[in-house]
Amino acid sequence: MKKYILPTLTVIGVALGIIIGMALSQNAQAQRFVFQNGTLMLEQSKIDRLLDLMEKAYVDSLNIDSITDEAMIELVHKLDPHSAYIPKEDLEMVNSELAGSFSGIGVQFTIQQDTVRIVAVISGGPSEGVGVLAGDKLITVDDSTFVGKKINNEKVMRTLRGEKGTQVKLGVLRSGTPEMLYFTVTRGDIPVHSVDAKFIIEREGKKIGFIRVNKFGETTYKEFLSALAELYAKGADSYIVDLRENSGGYMEQAIHMANEFLHRGDLIVYSQGRAYPRYEAKANGSGRFKEVPLVVLIDNFSASASEIFAGAMQDNDRATIVGRRSFGKGLVQQQMPFEDGSAVRLTVARYYTPSGRCIQKPYTMGDQEDYERDLMERWEHGEFYSADSIHFADTTAYYTKGGRKMYGGGGIMPDVFVGRDTTLNTPWYNRCVNLAYTYQFAYQYTDKHRKELSKFSDWQALEQHLIKQNILREFVAFAKEKGVEPNEAEIQKSRPLMTRLLHAYIVRDVLGDEGFFPLFERDDEITKAAVEQLIHSDRTSAR
Repeated sequence: MKKYILPTLTVIGVALGIIIGMALSQNAQAQRFVFQNGTLMLEQSKIDRLLDLMEKAYVDSLNIDSITDEAMIELVHKLDPHSAYIPKEDLEMVNSELAGSFSGIGVQFTIQQDTVRIVAVISGGPSEGVGVLAGDKLITVDDSTFVGKKINNEKVMRTLRGEKGTQVKLGVLRSGTPEMLYFTVTRGDIPVHSVDAKFIIEREGKKIGFIRVNKFGETTYKEFLSALAELYAKGADSYIVDLRENSGGYMEQAIHMANEFLHRGDLIVYSQGRAYPRYEAKANGSGRFKEVPLVVLIDNFSASASEIFAGAMQDNDRATIVGRRSFGKGLVQQQMPFEDGSAVRLTVARYYTPSGRCIQKPYTMGDQEDYERDLMERWEHGEFYSADSIHFADTTAYYTKGGRKMYGGGGIMPDVFVGRDTTLNTPWYNRCVNLAYTYQFAYQYTDKHRKELSKFSDWQALEQHLIKQNILREFVAFAKEKGVEPNEAEIQKSRPLMTRLLHAYIVRDVLGDEGFFPLFERDDEITKAAVEQLIHSDRTSAR
Protein backbone atom coordinates (compact mmCIF):
# COMPACT_ATOMS: atom_id res chain seq x y z
CA MET A 1 0.00 0.00 0.00
CA LYS A 2 2.90 2.36 0.71
CA LYS A 3 3.72 2.61 -3.01
CA TYR A 4 0.24 4.15 -3.55
CA ILE A 5 0.36 6.61 -0.63
CA LEU A 6 2.86 9.09 -2.06
CA PRO A 7 1.23 9.38 -5.53
CA THR A 8 -2.17 9.67 -3.89
CA LEU A 9 -1.00 12.46 -1.57
CA THR A 10 0.63 14.17 -4.54
CA VAL A 11 -2.61 14.06 -6.53
CA ILE A 12 -4.58 15.36 -3.53
CA GLY A 13 -2.04 18.15 -3.02
CA VAL A 14 -2.18 19.15 -6.65
CA ALA A 15 -6.00 19.10 -6.58
CA LEU A 16 -6.07 21.24 -3.47
CA GLY A 17 -3.60 23.62 -5.06
CA ILE A 18 -5.78 23.91 -8.15
CA ILE A 19 -8.91 24.51 -6.06
CA ILE A 20 -7.27 27.13 -3.89
CA GLY A 21 -5.52 28.73 -6.88
CA MET A 22 -8.81 29.01 -8.77
CA ALA A 23 -10.48 30.53 -5.72
CA LEU A 24 -7.69 33.04 -5.24
CA SER A 25 -7.68 33.97 -8.93
CA GLN A 26 -11.37 34.83 -8.64
CA ASN A 27 -10.78 36.93 -5.55
CA ALA A 28 -7.82 39.28 -5.59
CA GLN A 29 -8.08 39.81 -1.84
CA ALA A 30 -6.44 36.43 -1.02
CA GLN A 31 -9.26 35.06 1.12
CA ARG A 32 -8.41 32.40 3.72
CA PHE A 33 -9.49 28.73 3.50
CA VAL A 34 -9.88 26.21 6.37
CA PHE A 35 -10.81 22.55 6.75
CA GLN A 36 -14.04 22.00 8.65
CA ASN A 37 -15.38 18.46 9.13
CA GLY A 38 -13.11 17.28 6.34
CA THR A 39 -14.34 19.98 3.90
CA LEU A 40 -12.39 22.90 2.41
CA MET A 41 -14.29 26.10 3.29
CA LEU A 42 -13.80 29.85 2.95
CA GLU A 43 -12.98 31.26 6.38
CA GLN A 44 -15.52 33.88 7.51
CA SER A 45 -14.50 37.21 8.95
CA LYS A 46 -15.53 38.05 12.48
CA ILE A 47 -18.28 40.33 11.11
CA ASP A 48 -19.62 37.52 8.89
CA ARG A 49 -19.67 35.14 11.84
CA LEU A 50 -21.47 37.66 14.04
CA LEU A 51 -24.18 38.29 11.43
CA ASP A 52 -24.54 34.55 10.91
CA LEU A 53 -24.94 33.99 14.66
CA MET A 54 -27.46 36.80 14.95
CA GLU A 55 -29.54 35.40 12.09
CA LYS A 56 -29.52 31.82 13.43
CA ALA A 57 -29.43 32.17 17.21
CA TYR A 58 -30.87 35.54 18.26
CA VAL A 59 -33.98 35.34 20.44
CA ASP A 60 -36.15 37.34 18.01
CA SER A 61 -36.30 37.40 14.23
CA LEU A 62 -34.13 40.06 12.62
CA ASN A 63 -33.94 41.91 9.32
CA ILE A 64 -30.34 40.94 8.60
CA ASP A 65 -30.22 42.89 5.31
CA SER A 66 -31.09 46.12 7.12
CA ILE A 67 -28.58 45.42 9.91
CA THR A 68 -25.90 44.62 7.32
CA ASP A 69 -26.51 47.93 5.53
CA GLU A 70 -26.25 49.85 8.80
CA ALA A 71 -23.04 48.02 9.69
CA MET A 72 -21.55 48.71 6.25
CA ILE A 73 -22.40 52.40 6.49
CA GLU A 74 -20.77 52.61 9.92
CA LEU A 75 -17.65 50.72 8.78
CA VAL A 76 -17.05 52.94 5.74
CA HIS A 77 -17.80 55.99 7.89
CA LYS A 78 -14.59 55.19 9.80
CA LEU A 79 -12.57 55.96 6.67
CA ASP A 80 -12.03 59.26 4.86
CA PRO A 81 -14.94 61.70 4.37
CA HIS A 82 -15.53 60.76 0.72
CA SER A 83 -15.71 56.96 0.89
CA ALA A 84 -19.35 55.86 1.10
CA TYR A 85 -21.52 52.75 1.19
CA ILE A 86 -24.66 53.05 -0.95
CA PRO A 87 -27.62 50.72 -0.19
CA LYS A 88 -29.28 49.18 -3.23
CA GLU A 89 -32.45 51.26 -2.83
CA ASP A 90 -30.37 54.46 -3.11
CA LEU A 91 -27.91 53.39 -5.80
CA GLU A 92 -30.04 54.20 -8.85
CA MET A 93 -30.78 57.73 -7.64
CA VAL A 94 -27.14 58.34 -6.69
CA ASN A 95 -25.89 57.10 -10.07
CA SER A 96 -28.48 59.14 -11.96
CA GLU A 97 -26.89 62.35 -10.65
CA LEU A 98 -23.95 61.77 -13.00
CA ALA A 99 -25.65 59.66 -15.67
CA GLY A 100 -26.57 61.04 -19.07
CA SER A 101 -30.25 60.42 -18.41
CA PHE A 102 -32.76 58.86 -16.06
CA SER A 103 -36.29 57.57 -16.48
CA GLY A 104 -39.07 59.85 -15.25
CA ILE A 105 -41.96 62.09 -16.27
CA GLY A 106 -39.95 65.16 -17.31
CA VAL A 107 -40.83 68.05 -14.99
CA GLN A 108 -39.04 70.50 -12.73
CA PHE A 109 -40.83 71.13 -9.47
CA THR A 110 -40.78 73.08 -6.23
CA ILE A 111 -42.56 72.39 -2.95
CA GLN A 112 -44.47 75.33 -1.49
CA GLN A 113 -47.10 75.26 1.25
CA ASP A 114 -46.87 71.43 1.39
CA THR A 115 -47.81 71.19 -2.30
CA VAL A 116 -45.73 70.09 -5.29
CA ARG A 117 -45.86 72.81 -7.94
CA ILE A 118 -44.61 72.28 -11.50
CA VAL A 119 -42.06 74.97 -12.34
CA ALA A 120 -41.26 73.77 -15.86
CA VAL A 121 -42.10 70.93 -18.22
CA ILE A 122 -39.12 69.55 -20.13
CA SER A 123 -39.52 70.10 -23.85
CA GLY A 124 -40.23 66.86 -25.68
CA GLY A 125 -40.64 64.96 -22.43
CA PRO A 126 -43.46 62.60 -21.40
CA SER A 127 -45.41 65.20 -19.37
CA GLU A 128 -45.43 67.75 -22.17
CA GLY A 129 -46.87 65.11 -24.50
CA VAL A 130 -49.98 64.58 -22.36
CA GLY A 131 -50.62 68.24 -21.51
CA VAL A 132 -49.07 68.90 -18.09
CA LEU A 133 -48.23 72.62 -17.83
CA ALA A 134 -45.95 74.82 -15.78
CA GLY A 135 -47.95 76.17 -12.85
CA ASP A 136 -49.92 72.95 -12.28
CA LYS A 137 -50.24 71.85 -8.65
CA LEU A 138 -49.75 68.12 -8.09
CA ILE A 139 -52.48 66.85 -5.75
CA THR A 140 -52.69 63.09 -6.31
CA VAL A 141 -50.43 60.36 -7.66
CA ASP A 142 -52.05 57.08 -8.71
CA ASP A 143 -55.26 58.20 -6.98
CA SER A 144 -53.48 58.68 -3.63
CA THR A 145 -53.23 62.11 -2.00
CA PHE A 146 -49.80 63.63 -2.55
CA VAL A 147 -49.81 66.77 -0.40
CA GLY A 148 -48.89 67.49 3.20
CA LYS A 149 -45.94 67.98 5.52
CA LYS A 150 -44.45 64.57 4.72
CA ILE A 151 -43.87 65.53 1.09
CA ASN A 152 -40.19 66.31 0.43
CA ASN A 153 -37.88 66.41 -2.58
CA GLU A 154 -36.63 62.86 -2.12
CA LYS A 155 -40.13 61.42 -1.88
CA VAL A 156 -41.26 63.30 -4.99
CA MET A 157 -38.29 62.06 -7.02
CA ARG A 158 -38.72 58.46 -5.84
CA THR A 159 -42.40 58.61 -6.78
CA LEU A 160 -42.16 60.30 -10.16
CA ARG A 161 -39.08 58.49 -11.39
CA GLY A 162 -39.32 54.84 -12.33
CA GLU A 163 -38.67 52.21 -14.95
CA LYS A 164 -38.96 53.38 -18.53
CA GLY A 165 -42.33 52.48 -20.04
CA THR A 166 -44.21 52.34 -16.74
CA GLN A 167 -47.14 54.66 -16.16
CA VAL A 168 -48.14 57.04 -13.39
CA LYS A 169 -51.47 58.84 -13.02
CA LEU A 170 -51.25 62.49 -11.94
CA GLY A 171 -54.07 64.59 -10.53
CA VAL A 172 -53.41 68.32 -10.82
CA LEU A 173 -55.12 71.61 -10.10
CA ARG A 174 -54.68 74.31 -12.72
CA SER A 175 -55.24 78.03 -12.31
CA GLY A 176 -58.56 79.02 -13.92
CA THR A 177 -59.85 75.44 -14.01
CA PRO A 178 -62.10 74.53 -11.05
CA GLU A 179 -62.05 70.74 -11.44
CA MET A 180 -59.17 68.32 -10.95
CA LEU A 181 -57.36 67.34 -14.15
CA TYR A 182 -55.95 63.83 -14.58
CA PHE A 183 -53.04 62.82 -16.80
CA THR A 184 -51.55 59.36 -17.32
CA VAL A 185 -47.85 59.79 -18.06
CA THR A 186 -45.64 57.05 -19.47
CA ARG A 187 -42.15 57.43 -18.01
CA GLY A 188 -39.35 57.92 -20.50
CA ASP A 189 -35.69 58.91 -20.74
CA ILE A 190 -35.03 62.39 -19.33
CA PRO A 191 -31.65 63.93 -20.23
CA VAL A 192 -29.41 65.15 -17.41
CA HIS A 193 -27.56 68.28 -18.53
CA SER A 194 -24.17 69.38 -17.25
CA VAL A 195 -24.02 72.73 -19.06
CA ASP A 196 -26.51 75.11 -17.44
CA ALA A 197 -25.99 77.97 -19.85
CA LYS A 198 -23.88 79.26 -22.72
CA PHE A 199 -24.03 82.84 -23.97
CA ILE A 200 -21.99 85.75 -25.30
CA ILE A 201 -20.91 88.73 -23.17
CA GLU A 202 -20.06 91.73 -25.34
CA ARG A 203 -17.68 94.31 -23.82
CA GLU A 204 -15.41 96.90 -25.49
CA GLY A 205 -15.50 95.19 -28.86
CA LYS A 206 -14.82 91.71 -27.47
CA LYS A 207 -17.16 88.75 -27.62
CA ILE A 208 -16.61 86.58 -24.56
CA GLY A 209 -18.15 83.11 -24.50
CA PHE A 210 -19.52 82.18 -21.06
CA ILE A 211 -20.11 78.48 -20.24
CA ARG A 212 -21.43 77.31 -16.88
CA VAL A 213 -20.80 73.64 -16.01
CA ASN A 214 -22.73 72.32 -13.00
CA LYS A 215 -21.11 68.85 -12.69
CA PHE A 216 -18.87 66.35 -14.47
CA GLY A 217 -21.24 63.61 -15.61
CA GLU A 218 -21.31 61.12 -18.46
CA THR A 219 -22.15 63.72 -21.11
CA THR A 220 -20.26 66.75 -19.77
CA TYR A 221 -17.44 66.81 -22.31
CA LYS A 222 -19.83 66.31 -25.22
CA GLU A 223 -22.07 69.14 -23.99
CA PHE A 224 -19.08 71.38 -23.28
CA LEU A 225 -17.60 70.85 -26.74
CA SER A 226 -20.96 71.62 -28.31
CA ALA A 227 -21.19 74.83 -26.25
CA LEU A 228 -17.68 75.89 -27.32
CA ALA A 229 -18.52 75.30 -30.97
CA GLU A 230 -21.83 77.18 -30.74
CA LEU A 231 -20.22 80.22 -29.11
CA TYR A 232 -17.31 80.13 -31.55
CA ALA A 233 -19.81 80.22 -34.42
CA LYS A 234 -21.34 83.32 -32.82
CA GLY A 235 -17.96 85.05 -32.86
CA ALA A 236 -16.54 84.31 -29.39
CA ASP A 237 -12.88 85.34 -29.22
CA SER A 238 -12.26 84.37 -25.58
CA TYR A 239 -13.97 82.22 -22.96
CA ILE A 240 -15.05 82.05 -19.34
CA VAL A 241 -15.60 78.57 -17.88
CA ASP A 242 -17.72 78.83 -14.74
CA LEU A 243 -17.15 75.96 -12.27
CA ARG A 244 -18.60 77.67 -9.20
CA GLU A 245 -20.69 75.32 -7.04
CA ASN A 246 -19.54 72.40 -9.23
CA SER A 247 -18.77 69.59 -6.77
CA GLY A 248 -17.10 67.36 -9.36
CA GLY A 249 -17.88 63.95 -10.79
CA TYR A 250 -16.04 61.83 -13.35
CA MET A 251 -12.34 62.68 -13.56
CA GLU A 252 -12.01 61.64 -17.23
CA GLN A 253 -14.59 64.25 -18.25
CA ALA A 254 -12.44 66.99 -16.68
CA ILE A 255 -9.39 65.55 -18.46
CA HIS A 256 -11.15 65.67 -21.84
CA MET A 257 -12.22 69.27 -21.19
CA ALA A 258 -8.69 70.31 -20.20
CA ASN A 259 -7.28 68.67 -23.33
CA GLU A 260 -9.15 71.21 -25.49
CA PHE A 261 -7.01 74.05 -24.10
CA LEU A 262 -3.55 72.47 -23.67
CA HIS A 263 -0.64 71.64 -25.94
CA ARG A 264 0.63 68.18 -26.69
CA GLY A 265 2.50 66.69 -23.75
CA ASP A 266 1.16 69.10 -21.14
CA LEU A 267 0.43 67.19 -17.94
CA ILE A 268 -3.21 67.52 -16.87
CA VAL A 269 -3.28 65.47 -13.66
CA TYR A 270 -1.70 62.41 -12.10
CA SER A 271 -2.99 60.06 -9.42
CA GLN A 272 -1.58 57.31 -7.25
CA GLY A 273 -2.41 55.27 -4.16
CA ARG A 274 -1.14 52.38 -2.05
CA ALA A 275 -2.63 49.76 -4.38
CA TYR A 276 -3.22 52.15 -7.28
CA PRO A 277 -0.23 52.61 -9.62
CA ARG A 278 0.66 56.10 -10.75
CA TYR A 279 -1.50 57.24 -13.64
CA GLU A 280 -0.71 60.32 -15.71
CA ALA A 281 -3.07 62.12 -18.05
CA LYS A 282 -1.42 64.33 -20.67
CA ALA A 283 -2.82 66.49 -23.44
CA ASN A 284 -2.61 64.86 -26.88
CA GLY A 285 -2.48 68.09 -28.84
CA SER A 286 -5.84 67.62 -30.58
CA GLY A 287 -7.54 70.46 -28.71
CA ARG A 288 -9.08 73.14 -30.91
CA PHE A 289 -8.92 76.00 -28.40
CA LYS A 290 -5.25 75.94 -27.40
CA GLU A 291 -4.68 79.59 -28.30
CA VAL A 292 -7.82 81.35 -27.05
CA PRO A 293 -7.71 83.58 -23.94
CA LEU A 294 -9.35 81.78 -21.01
CA VAL A 295 -10.59 82.49 -17.47
CA VAL A 296 -11.87 79.83 -15.05
CA LEU A 297 -14.25 80.74 -12.21
CA ILE A 298 -14.16 78.81 -8.92
CA ASP A 299 -15.52 79.24 -5.41
CA ASN A 300 -15.55 77.40 -2.09
CA PHE A 301 -17.98 74.78 -3.47
CA SER A 302 -15.86 73.92 -6.53
CA ALA A 303 -14.42 70.49 -5.81
CA SER A 304 -12.81 67.33 -7.18
CA ALA A 305 -12.98 67.29 -11.00
CA SER A 306 -13.51 71.07 -10.97
CA GLU A 307 -10.21 71.41 -9.13
CA ILE A 308 -8.50 69.05 -11.58
CA PHE A 309 -9.52 71.29 -14.50
CA ALA A 310 -8.67 74.53 -12.67
CA GLY A 311 -5.36 73.12 -11.42
CA ALA A 312 -4.34 72.00 -14.90
CA MET A 313 -5.09 75.42 -16.35
CA GLN A 314 -3.27 77.17 -13.52
CA ASP A 315 -0.14 75.00 -13.35
CA ASN A 316 0.31 75.13 -17.13
CA ASP A 317 -0.12 78.94 -17.03
CA ARG A 318 -2.94 78.47 -19.51
CA ALA A 319 -5.70 80.49 -17.83
CA THR A 320 -6.36 82.98 -15.07
CA ILE A 321 -8.32 81.52 -12.15
CA VAL A 322 -10.80 84.02 -10.68
CA GLY A 323 -12.98 83.75 -7.58
CA ARG A 324 -12.42 82.23 -4.15
CA ARG A 325 -10.44 79.28 -2.81
CA SER A 326 -11.93 75.96 -3.88
CA PHE A 327 -13.17 73.18 -1.58
CA GLY A 328 -10.08 70.99 -1.43
CA LYS A 329 -11.01 67.44 -2.50
CA GLY A 330 -8.02 65.57 -3.88
CA LEU A 331 -9.18 61.97 -3.36
CA VAL A 332 -10.17 59.51 -6.09
CA GLN A 333 -13.14 57.19 -5.49
CA GLN A 334 -13.86 53.94 -7.30
CA GLN A 335 -17.37 52.48 -7.21
CA MET A 336 -17.47 48.73 -6.57
CA PRO A 337 -20.77 46.82 -6.73
CA PHE A 338 -21.98 44.04 -4.43
CA GLU A 339 -24.11 41.06 -5.43
CA ASP A 340 -27.24 42.46 -3.72
CA GLY A 341 -27.29 45.63 -5.83
CA SER A 342 -25.59 47.89 -3.30
CA ALA A 343 -22.15 49.43 -3.84
CA VAL A 344 -19.25 51.09 -2.09
CA ARG A 345 -17.42 54.16 -3.33
CA LEU A 346 -13.97 53.61 -1.92
CA THR A 347 -11.10 56.10 -1.97
CA VAL A 348 -8.27 54.37 -3.83
CA ALA A 349 -5.86 57.18 -4.67
CA ARG A 350 -4.98 60.85 -4.35
CA TYR A 351 -4.72 63.08 -7.37
CA TYR A 352 -2.12 65.78 -7.96
CA THR A 353 -2.00 68.86 -10.16
CA PRO A 354 0.83 69.08 -12.75
CA SER A 355 3.13 70.93 -10.32
CA GLY A 356 2.73 68.14 -7.75
CA ARG A 357 0.12 69.75 -5.48
CA CYS A 358 -2.37 67.50 -3.72
CA ILE A 359 -5.19 69.90 -3.06
CA GLN A 360 -6.95 67.61 -0.53
CA LYS A 361 -7.62 69.56 2.67
CA PRO A 362 -6.73 67.94 6.03
CA TYR A 363 -9.12 65.42 7.60
CA THR A 364 -9.24 62.99 10.50
CA MET A 365 -10.28 59.43 9.69
CA GLY A 366 -13.86 58.88 10.77
CA ASP A 367 -14.50 62.52 11.75
CA GLN A 368 -17.06 63.59 9.16
CA GLU A 369 -18.51 66.32 11.35
CA ASP A 370 -15.23 68.17 11.76
CA TYR A 371 -14.56 67.90 8.01
CA GLU A 372 -17.94 69.40 7.17
CA ARG A 373 -17.33 72.29 9.57
CA ASP A 374 -14.38 73.45 7.51
CA LEU A 375 -16.35 75.78 5.23
CA MET A 376 -18.10 77.36 8.21
CA GLU A 377 -14.73 77.93 9.87
CA ARG A 378 -13.40 79.51 6.69
CA TRP A 379 -16.35 81.88 6.71
CA GLU A 380 -15.87 82.70 10.40
CA HIS A 381 -12.17 83.38 9.83
CA GLY A 382 -13.05 85.87 7.09
CA GLU A 383 -11.55 84.09 4.09
CA PHE A 384 -14.70 84.58 2.00
CA TYR A 385 -13.99 88.30 2.21
CA SER A 386 -10.19 88.60 2.30
CA ALA A 387 -7.37 86.58 0.74
CA ASP A 388 -5.14 87.45 3.70
CA SER A 389 -7.20 85.13 5.92
CA ILE A 390 -6.35 82.04 3.85
CA HIS A 391 -3.85 79.49 5.15
CA PHE A 392 -2.77 76.28 3.41
CA ALA A 393 -1.96 73.05 5.26
CA ASP A 394 0.94 72.22 2.92
CA THR A 395 3.64 74.88 3.22
CA THR A 396 5.75 73.31 0.46
CA ALA A 397 6.19 75.66 -2.48
CA TYR A 398 5.11 74.35 -5.89
CA TYR A 399 5.73 76.17 -9.15
CA THR A 400 3.78 76.58 -12.37
CA LYS A 401 5.47 76.27 -15.77
CA GLY A 402 6.02 80.00 -15.70
CA GLY A 403 7.57 79.92 -12.22
CA ARG A 404 4.65 81.23 -10.18
CA LYS A 405 4.57 79.91 -6.60
CA MET A 406 1.58 77.80 -5.47
CA TYR A 407 0.58 75.85 -2.36
CA GLY A 408 -1.38 72.66 -1.80
CA GLY A 409 -3.26 70.90 0.97
CA GLY A 410 -6.44 72.94 0.89
CA GLY A 411 -7.92 73.66 -2.50
CA ILE A 412 -6.98 75.84 -5.48
CA MET A 413 -6.15 79.45 -4.69
CA PRO A 414 -7.39 81.76 -7.46
CA ASP A 415 -4.95 84.08 -9.24
CA VAL A 416 -7.50 86.89 -8.81
CA PHE A 417 -9.34 86.75 -5.49
CA VAL A 418 -12.83 88.29 -5.37
CA GLY A 419 -14.27 88.53 -1.88
CA ARG A 420 -17.96 88.55 -1.08
CA ASP A 421 -19.47 92.03 -1.31
CA THR A 422 -21.95 92.56 1.52
CA THR A 423 -22.19 96.34 1.35
CA LEU A 424 -25.82 96.20 0.18
CA ASN A 425 -26.85 93.36 2.50
CA THR A 426 -29.28 94.18 5.30
CA PRO A 427 -31.05 92.07 7.96
CA TRP A 428 -34.31 92.46 6.00
CA TYR A 429 -32.69 91.22 2.75
CA ASN A 430 -30.87 88.34 4.45
CA ARG A 431 -34.00 87.11 6.19
CA CYS A 432 -36.05 87.16 2.99
CA VAL A 433 -33.38 85.29 1.05
CA ASN A 434 -32.58 82.76 3.80
CA LEU A 435 -36.26 81.85 4.15
CA ALA A 436 -36.52 81.39 0.34
CA TYR A 437 -39.29 83.99 0.08
CA THR A 438 -37.65 85.46 -3.02
CA TYR A 439 -37.95 82.13 -4.82
CA GLN A 440 -41.52 81.56 -3.63
CA PHE A 441 -42.63 85.05 -4.66
CA ALA A 442 -41.08 84.67 -8.12
CA TYR A 443 -42.96 81.44 -8.72
CA GLN A 444 -46.29 82.87 -7.56
CA TYR A 445 -45.79 86.08 -9.57
CA THR A 446 -44.96 84.07 -12.69
CA ASP A 447 -47.95 81.79 -12.15
CA LYS A 448 -50.28 84.77 -11.73
CA HIS A 449 -49.00 86.55 -14.86
CA ARG A 450 -47.97 83.50 -16.91
CA LYS A 451 -50.04 84.36 -20.01
CA GLU A 452 -48.65 87.88 -20.14
CA LEU A 453 -45.03 86.88 -19.41
CA SER A 454 -44.96 83.98 -21.88
CA LYS A 455 -45.14 86.48 -24.76
CA PHE A 456 -41.47 87.39 -24.22
CA SER A 457 -38.91 85.20 -25.97
CA ASP A 458 -35.68 86.80 -24.72
CA TRP A 459 -34.50 87.87 -21.28
CA GLN A 460 -33.67 91.45 -22.26
CA ALA A 461 -37.25 92.23 -23.32
CA LEU A 462 -38.68 90.43 -20.30
CA GLU A 463 -36.40 92.34 -17.94
CA GLN A 464 -37.48 95.65 -19.46
CA HIS A 465 -41.10 94.66 -18.90
CA LEU A 466 -40.39 93.73 -15.26
CA ILE A 467 -38.60 97.03 -14.64
CA LYS A 468 -41.85 98.84 -15.48
CA GLN A 469 -43.76 96.81 -12.88
CA ASN A 470 -43.63 97.52 -9.15
CA ILE A 471 -42.10 94.14 -8.36
CA LEU A 472 -40.24 95.20 -5.22
CA ARG A 473 -43.34 96.71 -3.57
CA GLU A 474 -45.33 93.57 -4.29
CA PHE A 475 -42.55 91.51 -2.76
CA VAL A 476 -42.38 93.67 0.36
CA ALA A 477 -46.10 93.04 0.92
CA PHE A 478 -45.62 89.31 0.25
CA ALA A 479 -42.77 89.07 2.77
CA LYS A 480 -44.79 90.99 5.37
CA GLU A 481 -47.60 88.44 5.05
CA LYS A 482 -44.96 85.79 5.73
CA GLY A 483 -43.85 87.57 8.91
CA VAL A 484 -40.90 89.70 7.73
CA GLU A 485 -41.67 93.25 8.83
CA PRO A 486 -40.57 95.90 6.30
CA ASN A 487 -37.82 98.35 7.17
CA GLU A 488 -37.83 101.19 4.65
CA ALA A 489 -34.17 102.15 5.14
CA GLU A 490 -33.05 98.55 4.70
CA ILE A 491 -35.34 98.03 1.71
CA GLN A 492 -33.89 101.03 -0.09
CA LYS A 493 -30.31 100.00 0.69
CA SER A 494 -30.89 96.45 -0.61
CA ARG A 495 -33.06 97.54 -3.53
CA PRO A 496 -30.47 96.77 -6.29
CA LEU A 497 -29.72 93.31 -4.87
CA MET A 498 -33.33 92.35 -4.25
CA THR A 499 -34.58 93.68 -7.59
CA ARG A 500 -31.85 91.78 -9.46
CA LEU A 501 -32.72 88.55 -7.64
CA LEU A 502 -36.48 88.85 -8.15
CA HIS A 503 -36.12 89.70 -11.84
CA ALA A 504 -33.68 86.82 -12.38
CA TYR A 505 -35.92 84.25 -10.66
CA ILE A 506 -38.98 85.35 -12.64
CA VAL A 507 -36.99 85.18 -15.88
CA ARG A 508 -35.86 81.67 -14.94
CA ASP A 509 -39.45 80.57 -14.32
CA VAL A 510 -40.42 81.88 -17.77
CA LEU A 511 -37.35 81.22 -19.95
CA GLY A 512 -35.28 78.72 -17.97
CA ASP A 513 -31.56 78.84 -17.22
CA GLU A 514 -30.70 80.22 -20.67
CA GLY A 515 -32.50 83.41 -19.64
CA PHE A 516 -31.56 83.38 -15.96
CA PHE A 517 -27.77 83.20 -16.17
CA PRO A 518 -27.09 86.04 -18.65
CA LEU A 519 -29.20 88.35 -16.47
CA PHE A 520 -27.82 87.15 -13.15
CA GLU A 521 -24.17 87.12 -14.24
CA ARG A 522 -24.29 90.60 -15.74
CA ASP A 523 -23.93 92.17 -12.27
CA ASP A 524 -22.02 89.35 -10.56
CA GLU A 525 -18.74 90.58 -9.05
CA ILE A 526 -16.70 87.47 -9.94
CA THR A 527 -17.96 87.48 -13.53
CA LYS A 528 -17.22 91.20 -13.87
CA ALA A 529 -13.66 90.58 -12.61
CA ALA A 530 -13.24 87.79 -15.17
CA VAL A 531 -14.41 90.06 -17.99
CA GLU A 532 -11.91 92.72 -16.89
CA GLN A 533 -9.12 90.11 -17.01
CA LEU A 534 -10.00 89.15 -20.54
CA ILE A 535 -10.18 92.76 -21.71
CA HIS A 536 -7.04 94.10 -20.03
CA SER A 537 -4.71 91.26 -19.00
CA ASP A 538 -2.24 89.31 -21.14
CA ARG A 539 -2.07 86.48 -18.58
CA THR A 540 -5.21 84.89 -20.00
CA SER A 541 -3.53 84.26 -23.34
CA ALA A 542 -1.86 81.00 -24.26
CA ARG A 543 1.91 80.93 -23.70
